[in-house]
Amino acid sequence: MIHSNKKLRELSPRRSYGNLSLARVLVAGFCFFITGCQGDPVVTEQPQSSEHNDLKKPEQTEVSIRPEFVNVWPEQKIEFTYRNGRDAGELAILETLGGGTAVLDYDRDGRQDLFYTGGGTFEKGSTKGYPSLLLRHTDTFRFLDKTQQAGMDLATFYSNGCAAGDFDNDGFQDLIVTGYGGSILWKNSGDGTFEEVSLDAGLRDCFWGSSATWGDLNGDGLLDLYLTQYADWSFQNHPKCELTPGVPDVCSPHSFKGVSDMVFFNRGDGTFYDATREAGLVSGGKGLGVILADLDNDSDLDVYVCNDTVENFLYLNDGQGKLEEVGFINGAAVDDRATPNGSMGVDIMDYNQDGLPDLWVANYEREAFALYRNDGEAQFLHVSNDTGVTSIGNLFVGFGTACADFDLDGDEDVVVANGHVAYFSKNSPFRQKPLYLENQHGRFAQLEYEESSYFGQTHTGRGLALVDFNDDGNLDLAISNFADPPAILKNQTQTAGHWIAVRLVGTRSNRDAIGARLILHTSAGDQVRQVKGGGSYLSSSDLRIHWGLAEGVIVQGMTVYWPSGVHQKLETLPLDSTSLLQESDAGS
Repeated sequence: MIHSNKKLRELSPRRSYGNLSLARVLVAGFCFFITGCQGDPVVTEQPQSSEHNDLKKPEQTEVSIRPEFVNVWPEQKIEFTYRNGRDAGELAILETLGGGTAVLDYDRDGRQDLFYTGGGTFEKGSTKGYPSLLLRHTDTFRFLDKTQQAGMDLATFYSNGCAAGDFDNDGFQDLIVTGYGGSILWKNSGDGTFEEVSLDAGLRDCFWGSSATWGDLNGDGLLDLYLTQYADWSFQNHPKCELTPGVPDVCSPHSFKGVSDMVFFNRGDGTFYDATREAGLVSGGKGLGVILADLDNDSDLDVYVCNDTVENFLYLNDGQGKLEEVGFINGAAVDDRATPNGSMGVDIMDYNQDGLPDLWVANYEREAFALYRNDGEAQFLHVSNDTGVTSIGNLFVGFGTACADFDLDGDEDVVVANGHVAYFSKNSPFRQKPLYLENQHGRFAQLEYEESSYFGQTHTGRGLALVDFNDDGNLDLAISNFADPPAILKNQTQTAGHWIAVRLVGTRSNRDAIGARLILHTSAGDQVRQVKGGGSYLSSSDLRIHWGLAEGVIVQGMTVYWPSGVHQKLETLPLDSTSLLQESDAGS
């Protein structure tokens, strides 16, 4: 059920599309249900123009509205901080990753809840975990700690990442927690509690999981799990390092070998099997961020992995779960100097509105954050310099990131949570400000904030998730820091634009509809979004799809391409509200 402070309104088309019909029904509460036709196979969208660098209307005059955020975490009166064990004095690379956050409506009351991983420390030559935190959203921006009540106060290992996904298609989102020495799969019982089912589900043999993501890779309607793994650090492989001469510090990733990623296919009976070899994953990598999305518009989920100091992976899917790694030959593995970067956070966006998903990657200091333009068929070109991204400088160490329309002007901007990994870097500070990059007709400009703002202050940023907590159309943020409390950033921007949000419910497709592609048709051109798996860094965002509409723009309908092959068309959509769309039955 989608809860909103604005009443969900029935979608009523003004004319028929063949056998497309609309009916109002009760789906997990007051909502509406859209049935459509399966129709012909999905037709892939092609670029409308060979002019990729500019938007369709570059002659427009930009009217900038700086989005404003206020941190409401202090109002929660909750004592919680991600702890990385620095006080133990080990200077282990494990300390550098930090933790993530996941958005999920675990009790299906219509409000989006939050989960934060807890981290860990070091004791007598071994690691020790700290409990994570489950926050129930009880009222507008009011959260209560429900960790113990939900049965989630287990701390068996040093935790890093988390990702929400309904792996058993029962309508209640489950949660995977990753880290050093294992993983925890929390099955949502549907009564406000979770059951730990990792071993029973077959999720074994994980060495050091960083980011994880859910998505149906083999097209059977069930969510599979892609798990990135990081490096071969252990107490038996624990060198002493100095990044600044004479000052002991954590070692760089170059001191370690990568640990290969894993993929687990869902059997549909509550268990998974290790399909790493079957899927064709390559070895090595040092994986940090990962995203599942349809990058070549062929209606299946591809995989992009951010690797630390080695080439990034781009896996193209044959639709049956067989993945081919093409990162280098397709231009997404290295930067414009053919050099691998220290890549952490990742997202996709259509920055130039040509209908193709572009890749955004947050990198390490002395490297350009990467924008890879999709020139069709998942062929990418590094365009950070051409699009103004390099103007932010090279002092930032970027982690959690999201691309979205925060100011409701019709294009996608970028936010990044930053913070160093080295305690005593000679190049840039340990604590760093977040970044807001505004999309100005396909070029990006860094917005400046006053010291009183969260974006004007320095932090130890790591995980970041995107969500609209109060259903007002202004997208909010949840951020995980380490050694600092988390942040819950309320977007209180005053805009003249409108918005549309959609929550998809799959029937033939996986219930979360991960892999669906939605095209909003407007008088200013089409805006394409996807229900993505993963993204950002160690985190997972709200699955609802959001569009901003600049003042005067008219909505002319929407087309939804479901992972199953079903497609649905709508002529009208209500403005300034969230709509719930259920996948049509086959042949309806």
